[in-house]
Amino acid sequence: MAGFWQGKPSDWLSPITVLILFASALAQAISIAWPWGGVVDAGGTLPWLQCLAMAAFVAVLNRCSSPRHAALTGLLFTTVWLCGVFWWLYVALHTYAGLPAIVAAVAITSLAAALGIYYAAASYLYASLRGQRPWLASLLFAALWTGAEMARGTWLTGFGWGATGYAHLDSWLAPYIPWLGAYGVTALTAWLAANLAQLRSMGRFSQSISVLVLAAGAWANYVPPSWTHPHGDLQVTLLQGNIPQDEKFEQGSGVPLALGWYAEQLQANRSPLVVAPETAIPLLPQQLPEGYWQTLQQRFATGPQAALIGFPLGSLKDGYTNSVLGFAPHADGLWRYDKHHLVPFGEFIPPLFKWFTQMMNIPLGDFNRGALGQPSFAWAGQRLAAHICYEDLFGEELATRFVDAAEAPTIFVNISNIGWFGDSIAIDQHLNISRMRALEFERPFVRATNTGATVIMDHRARVTASLPRATRGVLEGQVQGREGMTPFAWWASRWGLWPVWLAVLAVVALAWHFKRSDSLSKA
Repeated sequence: MAGFWQGKPSDWLSPITVLILFASALAQAISIAWPWGGVVDAGGTLPWLQCLAMAAFVAVLNRCSSPRHAALTGLLFTTVWLCGVFWWLYVALHTYAGLPAIVAAVAITSLAAALGIYYAAASYLYASLRGQRPWLASLLFAALWTGAEMARGTWLTGFGWGATGYAHLDSWLAPYIPWLGAYGVTALTAWLAANLAQLRSMGRFSQSISVLVLAAGAWANYVPPSWTHPHGDLQVTLLQGNIPQDEKFEQGSGVPLALGWYAEQLQANRSPLVVAPETAIPLLPQQLPEGYWQTLQQRFATGPQAALIGFPLGSLKDGYTNSVLGFAPHADGLWRYDKHHLVPFGEFIPPLFKWFTQMMNIPLGDFNRGALGQPSFAWAGQRLAAHICYEDLFGEELATRFVDAAEAPTIFVNISNIGWFGDSIAIDQHLNISRMRALEFERPFVRATNTGATVIMDHRARVTASLPRATRGVLEGQVQGREGMTPFAWWASRWGLWPVWLAVLAVVALAWHFKRSDSLSKA
């Protein structure tokens, strides 16, 4: 056992190695969001557990006798980790889509393994280029892990759910988020974990840098810098219908319940802004009962109130969109936002997968994609940037709204329906995704959802008001808009993730240079 932590190569996947890989992978999944503590109505994070889990993984990688073994190790770790992150897809596939249990389980495991290919490639390169310099090995692991995370989160439409950086929303590394964004903090966590895995062989200079990074973050937690300033307050009302997912689109149950309850609340509430969740009205405007659409428009045609409501829009001829409509006494009529980042299999069907979607008994379709960086909804002195469901997973896409500082959002509005996944950790994970965006941009969030988490949070990602999940209710509260630009908002709005990609490539090139030089010197 002592030899393991000293990094001595051994047979790949010995019993102790398998045990450590499985335990560390599950620990990493738990660290990102767990349901027993943390912020109000949100899964807490366990940053120390994440660092220990990743350090154990790096220690296993350092013992691999070949790059091929390292790739298989990376694939195994990632498959277990990601299954532990999004196991709740089983609820949608089996409970609501009607897939047999074994088929649903195989589908989730296959997705995790497919995404794990990125990490397998990173592990292969790490073992190939690591060399004998511990300080460079730590940098190389951090670069390659971050590259794998970005590839998972952006390539082939991207599914970066549960990325490593989300474990550090409440850690000493959180003050780096407005500077570096989620992927930059992911790189820091990977670097620190790699340093921990080879602590005995690290030089004192490298150890001192690690301590300095943590100390600077700890100090900033007590004296947090602010890149933004207040921009007025807005009273809001958020609606959480808790319409049962298996009835949501049923004409005899969920549809009349949604139409009646949301109409009642939209008429009754008197806040300057009322927000209803994704597809709160589950019918196209032309399918609504006679007079419903006209009554809704008249309700907000005059007076000091506005509403943002989730609607499906379109027609068979023109195609359909998952949208938000803004009702307000504006001369130019309705404001509209169309979802840009669509969900594979839910809102568009990838090529060659028609056979899979035909097995599922849920409403699916190929939706039209909205433009990137659509204008905000201007109301009551605020610029409200609406986005739908897991679009808040893509910070680099939300950053496109900050190109012009004068038009940048002052408040983010997320409307969602996580009802597909039951009362599961998916609710907590999604709230933590919104919290990450709040820190990246120093912007408050209001979240109106069907089943939770319906909350108001400030620009420090602190939840100031919330509704109990899986209940029907109305949340009233006040949110303070913010103006100004964080460093992340500034560089990501101009260059996207390219600065991080270039840093990754630079470290890989440096490692390759040293590896080649060492090989030539030995020759």
